[in-house]
Amino acid sequence: MKKTSTRLADGRELIYYDSRDDAVRDAVDRRPLDPISTTSEIRRDPLLGDAVAIASHRQGRTYHPPADECPLCPSAGDRLSEIPDSSYDVVVFENRFPSLAGDAGRCEVVCFTSDHDSSFADLTEDQARLVLDAWTDRTAELSHLPSVEQVFCFENRGAEIGVTLGHPHGQIYAYPFVTPRTSLMLRSLAAHKESTGRNLFDDVVADESAGERVVLEAEHWVAFVPYSAHWPYEVHLYPKRRVADLLGLDEAARTEFPKVYLELLRRFDRIFGNGGAEGEPLTPYIAAWHQAPFGPLDEHEGVNRDDFALHLELFTIRRTSGKLKFLAGSESGMSVFINDVPPEAAAQRLREVASS
Repeated sequence: MKKTSTRLADGRELIYYDSRDDAVRDAVDRRPLDPISTTSEIRRDPLLGDAVAIASHRQGRTYHPPADECPLCPSAGDRLSEIPDSSYDVVVFENRFPSLAGDAGRCEVVCFTSDHDSSFADLTEDQARLVLDAWTDRTAELSHLPSVEQVFCFENRGAEIGVTLGHPHGQIYAYPFVTPRTSLMLRSLAAHKESTGRNLFDDVVADESAGERVVLEAEHWVAFVPYSAHWPYEVHLYPKRRVADLLGLDEAARTEFPKVYLELLRRFDRIFGNGGAEGEPLTPYIAAWHQAPFGPLDEHEGVNRDDFALHLELFTIRRTSGKLKFLAGSESGMSVFINDVPPEAAAQRLREVASS
């Protein structure tokens, strides 16, 4: 992998990740952009104890542009985009409309491919490996920023999720705090360790690996629908050797990951049809990497970051053909999820749609 860092016209960092060591990336951003001005602010909720990012400048972000005006496609002739070069493998750049900025963290965009009409599931294994390497590199770099305590790599796919740009891409959020969801995991991890002396993640993976909700298993990875899945179709993907973050994956796990992950994504597109070929839109999903925080874990006594287990959670908000799962009264009002699809049935369906 070759990494080339450059700057856009407004000063934001852009990084090319290339599979070829002889790639040259010297294109200049020719757009007349003013320096970025953001209003990102972190406010603490005194009742819940969590944090809310207030970012009013995001109201003006690019919203469903025509394909020939996509800001994530390579620049071509007089059509200038966020990527100055005329082609690329993988690109990461600072978001022009960040939710987090400055002392309040950092937001980056990850472009998986220059092909506007594809998706992550269409990537080759080599392309998917390059994305994994980019996620890992950005996790390492962002973890060293003074304000950053947690790095979150994720992808939103589909208009139903709220995606405003159709080009295949994901994002990375570098938070200046430990997120509420991770704090809950750490609390459960600490309680389990105190009561049993064992690691909660290890026990969960062992129990699920021996049960009926396994979706697929390889030498270094296992994927399953969790016992208490919140979403209609939800899969958790774990490396079999517990590591705290993407940096901890060994070469064997990195090499096997693309094949496993691409198979999962392709199965998601076949849950409700044949990947859009039968009139059913491609399955909207969120893919979220959970990594151990890089900041102190003082409030979780007896737990250190090596006790945390890196894993990816992949889920869709579609509950059946043509119908979405909405977070209404119980979910949004009280954070109590109600799942219409039994996890065992979801796992069975995801096994049925395996590649032949």
